[in-house]
Order: sequence, then structure tokens, then C-alpha cells
Amino acid sequence: MTAPSDPTNLASGATSMRDRLCGTLRLDDAGTRVRVCGWVAKRREHGEHLAFVDLRDHSGVLQCVVPGTVDVRSEYVIAVEGEIRPRLEGTENTDLPTGAVELTDCTVTVLNAAEPPPFAVDDRVEVDEVIRLRHRFVDLRRPRMQANLRTRATINSALRSSMDRQGFVEVETPLLWAPTPEGAREFVVPSRLHHGKSYVLPQSPQLAKQLLMVAGVDRYYQIARCLRDEDLRADRQFEFSQLDVEASFVTQEDILAFVAEAVLDAAEAVTGVRPDEVPRMTWAEAIDRYGSDKPDIRFGMELIDLTSVFSGTGFRAFDAPCVKAIVVPEGASTTRSRLDALTDRSKALGAKGLAWFRVIDGGEGAIALESPVVKFLSEDEQAGVLASTGASLGDLVLVVADEYRLTCSVLGSLRLDIGGRPVSEGPYAYLWVIDFPMFDGADDAGNPIAAHHPFTMPHLDDLELLETDPAAVRSQAYDLVLNGWELGSGSVRVHRADIQSRIFAALGIDEDEAASRFGFLLGAFRYGAPPHAGFAVGIDRLAAIFAGEDSIREVIAFPKTQSGWDPMTDAPKALADGALADLGLRPLPALD
Repeated sequence: MTAPSDPTNLASGATSMRDRLCGTLRLDDAGTRVRVCGWVAKRREHGEHLAFVDLRDHSGVLQCVVPGTVDVRSEYVIAVEGEIRPRLEGTENTDLPTGAVELTDCTVTVLNAAEPPPFAVDDRVEVDEVIRLRHRFVDLRRPRMQANLRTRATINSALRSSMDRQGFVEVETPLLWAPTPEGAREFVVPSRLHHGKSYVLPQSPQLAKQLLMVAGVDRYYQIARCLRDEDLRADRQFEFSQLDVEASFVTQEDILAFVAEAVLDAAEAVTGVRPDEVPRMTWAEAIDRYGSDKPDIRFGMELIDLTSVFSGTGFRAFDAPCVKAIVVPEGASTTRSRLDALTDRSKALGAKGLAWFRVIDGGEGAIALESPVVKFLSEDEQAGVLASTGASLGDLVLVVADEYRLTCSVLGSLRLDIGGRPVSEGPYAYLWVIDFPMFDGADDAGNPIAAHHPFTMPHLDDLELLETDPAAVRSQAYDLVLNGWELGSGSVRVHRADIQSRIFAALGIDEDEAASRFGFLLGAFRYGAPPHAGFAVGIDRLAAIFAGEDSIREVIAFPKTQSGWDPMTDAPKALADGALADLGLRPLPALD
């Protein structure tokens, strides 16, 4: 990205205390007298007449040559003034961008002393995560973490610029909101002024942005902070940021175009290369081919249907509604212990078992299957497996037989276990997944459960199935996937009262419950809701992938641990009795 043009020379870091940033100095600056500020990365003394200080700021490291001795230690904050000169031939450091120059004839001013840090502030030392997070203010000085935060900032800037260019207006929505169940647990904020009542922190600005469409904002966006009280993992924190988008008088095609433009702008800003147009795949195709609704398409090993091969089979283990396989190239050498582990993994995922077949030399130029279960298969079935899978000599074939969704899910997980690669590893493979089911499963009363939220517009071709076959209804919902991570999701929203009533009826939500849960939105819809649709892009996940990280914790300034604990502040903490009383609360006895 081009540095901003500014008379205060922001790009070079110039202020009244410094002329330049440490990492920006080069041979072209030789002969220039400059003043730089930063932290002492390393100090080396050569007797009583010369000292070398490596000075670090966020831009990099600069070697400073100080006459005599200098009383500074690691992480002291200092200012250094001197003249830039080329290093002597043979002393250059090719590992540093500033390695051809040094700051000489230096005078040093100590701005602040520092205790020895709890760990080395460089990227060569692995440090326990809890120690890193307890001293996050030191950890963030490391070059890797500085780069990660700036990658994130570049993404945010590019997303904002793209949305502005596309005619969207940035609007901030409330952080204190009414409880509106959206499928995840909410963080609750008890009210001091209204005892017994609470706000919640937003899982997303979903309903607020739909109200903005009713209000005529037309095209809204926001870099939104969202909070969900859900279990943490590599791609999930309690707090997260998303590019939140909503637009009026648009179709699904319009939203996909808006979002793709913004995400590809961000990719280009970070990597310097603009990705190609994002391919599409229906949800049904993703499940069938990859066993996942967020498939990693960077490698093959797609699921292969063998159901017809085993139609009428005498092998009871394959007498199932669905039989599918994956082929592991050159996997025939897999050890028996590894195969047993894969079988145990399949059972843990819900399958009854796993059948495996090594593809071996069958003699006379033919290939054959080797497996403990091959004796139960007819010659036609064995030939069918080889023909359908296209397996070659030395390959391994893994087969699961069960209900369709379970079979796909188990093989999809095994596919990732065997052939998967880190999410941050290139190439970047984007994918739109469209036509998600409208409903997913049923509640205890037998009512279908909304797969996205109850304001998602059904596929217009499937409207007549709402009452007769809700499980077959497709929604106008869509996800953006990158390297097997869901970057975000969105949908066309329901704006017609008649369709909304039919969806509520299908979900078993009567008028009173609908009014109680969503009355303020439904009431607004009575005053003229335009057709509208939206999306949300997970910025933490996008930043992690571009930064080469496999956990979003590494691109968040102050994250929580896997257990939701903040080692730096020791949050969460118990509130004092007085604070509880102000909120109309009292502590309960501790649970055993």
C-alpha cells in the first residue's frame, strides 16, 4: 500500500523526539545525522572505548556505535543521535534490512530504565503461551507480533476503503442490546438502574442492521465487535471482530459481489496479489464431495460414492443407505497401528467402523485389493471399488458405510486428518458455499430448527415445501470459506410478513412468542421493509491466515486462553459485594 502523504512525515515516524524509524535507514541515508528512539535489543562492549547497541522499534533494528561505554541493558527505552554511515566491508549483516549501515558517533539518552524481561524479545525463542499472555505488553514487542498487528490494520483499512468506494456508509450499532436468541450464548450485563433486568452484549449486529435497512440507510457496514459466550478454540474467542454488511434492494448476487470485492481488496493489500474470482459450490455438493460445509479445496481426496457398487451386497457391514470412500495416494504403506488409530477415530466420530484396502500388485499387470474384509466381497464388488475410486498401485482406500450425512461427515474428518495442512499455509483457496438448508434437525417437540436464523429467506422455488417437507427447503444463505475456515456467512433476509409467518409456523413459534422475542423488528417491518440481504466477514480469521498463523489469538492484541482466562489481568474476577448490591445481585454459595 502507498504510504500517506503528510507534511509531518508520518511514514518515516518523524516526531519532535525522533527523525526516523530504526528500520527505515539505508545506504542512501549515509551522511545524514538522525535521532532515533526505541528499546535496547542487545548491547555489546568492545573494551572501554567502544560499545554497540542494537536499537529496536516496530520498524526493525538499527546498530548504533557508541564511543566509550554505555550504561543500558535489554529493553531500556533510549534515544540515540548520530550519523548514518556504511558498515565496514565484511561487517554487513545481510539478515537485516538495515544491515548495510550503522549509526555512528552516537550520544545516548536514557528515557526509561527497564527490568530484565521475562523472555527474550525476539522470534527465535519459543515461550509458553500463558507466560506470553501474562506479559503480553512484552510479547507484542516481538517482530512477529508487530507484523501481525499491522497485517490486521492493513486488512481493516482495505475493507473500509472498499466498502466506502462501493457506496456503503459506516454506522455504529449498540453494544448494550436486548436478549434476542441467535443460537449462541450471550454475555449478560445486569442493569444498575433497573434491578432484575439485563442487557446482553451483541452476538452480532444482525437485528440492528436490518432495522437500519427499514430506516432507509440503504448500504450499511461496520467493523463490529461481537461477543459470544461459547467454548474457545483456535478460530474462536469470546470477543471477535467482523466486517458487518447489509444492503437494500439487492439480491444474493449483489451481496456476493460486494463482499468478494472487499475481501479480495484486503488480500491484495496484504499480499500484493489479487486473487482470482471466487468459485462457487452448493452446500449439497460440498457435503457430497468433501464431507464438510467449509471444505478445504487445496487438495484432493474427494469422497467417492460406492453405494451402487454394494447394492444387494452380502457383506453386512456395507449393507447401508450410503457407502463412500476416499483414496489416500501412496497410502498402502500405512502401518497397521495407524490404520487401527484411524478406525478408532472413525468410531469416535460416530461410525460403526472403517474398512481399509491396500491396492497391491495382482499379477500379470493387474492390481488387487488387500484387506481383512476383502474375503467377504465378491469379485465384481472388488472390481467395482477399483473402477469407481480410480485407485492405483500403492494407494490406500478407506470406506465408511452408514447414513448419508454421517458417512460424509466421518470421511470428511478423516480426509482432513490425513491430507489436511495448516490453514495458514498457501495457496489461498477461496470458495463460496451457497444454498444451505433452511432447517437443520428438530427440537424435542419435533419442530425443525432454523439452520441460520428465522429471518433467512427460503429459496423461492422451495416455498411450497415449508408446510409439507421443511427438511427439503433450501435457504438463500451463503458462506465464504478460505483454506477450510469459514470466513463468514450471510443471507437474503425475509422482508414479507406472509413468508415470515409461514417460517415461524414451521418452527413452532406462535404469534405471542414471535412478538415477545422479535416484536421490535416485526413491528418495524410493518412500516415498509425493503428487500435486503447481508453478510459478515470474520476479520480475526482473515488476519490469522494472511499473517501465517493457525490461531486467531496471534492476531489479537489481548486474547484469552483456551479456558477463557486473561493471565495478564487475571480476569474474570469476582465482583465486590458493594458492586453486586448496586446491580441488585447477591453472591450465591460456591458450587461443589
